[in-house]
Amino acid sequence: MFTPMALTVIVALFAAILISVTFIPAAIAMVTTGHINIHDGRLIRFLKRCYIPVFHWSMGHKKVVLLMATGLFAFSMLLSTRLGTEFIPALDEGDVALHALRISGTSLSQSVEMQYALENQIKKLPEVKTMFAKVGTAEIANDPMPPNVADNFVMLKPRAEWPDPSKSKAAVVADIEAAAGRVIGNNYEFTQPIQMRFNELISGVRSDVAVKVFGDDMEQLLATGNQIAAVLEKVSGSADVKVEQVTGQPMLTLALRRDTISNYGLSMLDVQNLIAGLVAGEKAGELFEGDRRFDIVVRLKDDVRQDIEALKKIPVPLPNNAGSTVLLGELVDFQMATSPAQISRENGKRRVVVTANVRGRDIGSYISAAQLQVNEQIKVPEGYWIGWGGTFEQLQSARDRLLIVVPVTLAVILMLLYAALGSLRNGLLVFTAVPLALTGGIVALALRGIPLSISAVVGFIALSGVAVLNGLVLISAIQQLRQQGVALDQAIYEGTVSRLRPVLITASVAALGFIPMAFNVGIGAEVQRPLATVVIGGVLSSTLLTLIVLPLLYYLLHRKPLEVKHP
Repeated sequence: MFTPMALTVIVALFAAILISVTFIPAAIAMVTTGHINIHDGRLIRFLKRCYIPVFHWSMGHKKVVLLMATGLFAFSMLLSTRLGTEFIPALDEGDVALHALRISGTSLSQSVEMQYALENQIKKLPEVKTMFAKVGTAEIANDPMPPNVADNFVMLKPRAEWPDPSKSKAAVVADIEAAAGRVIGNNYEFTQPIQMRFNELISGVRSDVAVKVFGDDMEQLLATGNQIAAVLEKVSGSADVKVEQVTGQPMLTLALRRDTISNYGLSMLDVQNLIAGLVAGEKAGELFEGDRRFDIVVRLKDDVRQDIEALKKIPVPLPNNAGSTVLLGELVDFQMATSPAQISRENGKRRVVVTANVRGRDIGSYISAAQLQVNEQIKVPEGYWIGWGGTFEQLQSARDRLLIVVPVTLAVILMLLYAALGSLRNGLLVFTAVPLALTGGIVALALRGIPLSISAVVGFIALSGVAVLNGLVLISAIQQLRQQGVALDQAIYEGTVSRLRPVLITASVAALGFIPMAFNVGIGAEVQRPLATVVIGGVLSSTLLTLIVLPLLYYLLHRKPLEVKHP
């Protein structure tokens, strides 16, 4: 499925091709009548006066120019390894999603009270407009959660209404985190509404990174998960590191005293049924409301069911002695213990998840550092293993696809160049504009501190087309002069200087068209910025290097004419 940007570009290009071969020739024939001024304007004449000395100098210092171009390309390749990687830049959605986790077994009423306390603290911040939350599971359970978990959505005021409009979003999130920290009994994960759902759809967790520990024993899984969390805490860029809450669920265990029950003439089943009826309840009838039917269940009051001492004093009638009873506490041992709050499985295997968010760092370098630290410091027991999940999975998937798409795209470009120039050597010569363009794009990303992402890669692909177009214009002009019998040096000079204007116009249109995207600060600017930065930087470098390096390479490849062997 095409994205709106991709669809727009495709339609625009097809429309441009259609108009250029139909309407434009007819329009030129109608408009260009009489005397035609073929002289350059003042700006082009000025640019030519500046370019011609540079051209002569480069042709006179071929080795120096080639070494500089090669060194710049090698430097950019080295620089690209330090940019970091991410799938798509994190969008600033304008609001904050706050995931509040409480102790397992927290009742709904207690969770609501803690939620009110949390909201009262956060609403005091001057940047916060309002806040609402979802607790527990709704009747239509499209987002089921236990009562001890709450999804909070913090809506911020427009930036113009902030006391300090220059304050960054990260600083506001830090203030919210500090305010939430004053409410005890909660653990928090800070993210954004759409980002949270996106992460959940990708990997089943709401954080950027998930380390999944698989195995059989829950205690061992939890111990390994705690060790991994301790390691992740020390990795630069880690935030909101949490281990999945799998224990802590309070449970009342009733152990039957078999000998005592037998001495009183009771059976195990009698005592078990009595306890089940008192605590869980027994069906006493049915209630009908239209076509809906509800069971009527009789059981002890909640305050008695939760009072162990009261349960111990419940009389149990004896079967053989009419009117005789024995206290339930004499027949049963009441024990309070903790049990697993939840048991999660994936592919049929138990697992515990360690989650973390990434702040102030690209996710690609963070994953590399985290995996290195975990592999070095954590020894997973036999029969247990670790899996990594999160948004970086999409990055890996996109990278695998690009390893196929990019070479195919470059191969198609090379085939078109061969078809246009009729020579593989000249096609490869024009193709050298691609690495020259990559150089500027990489340097531009580094100067702005933007990591490599899918948006940047799309920019590189678009940039390759612009760079090849300029190279094709230049080489075609030189080839045309050579076919007219002009000497090699003179053909290179005249062809390059005569095509200075179209090359600059093509580059200017591409660069100027992306400037608004490069400096946009509105919603969605995070995705546009890498693409525009790559195109602008790459167009500048490809134009400069194409006008200087490409004529030089053409001279080196054609200074000795090819020998033609006649039969």
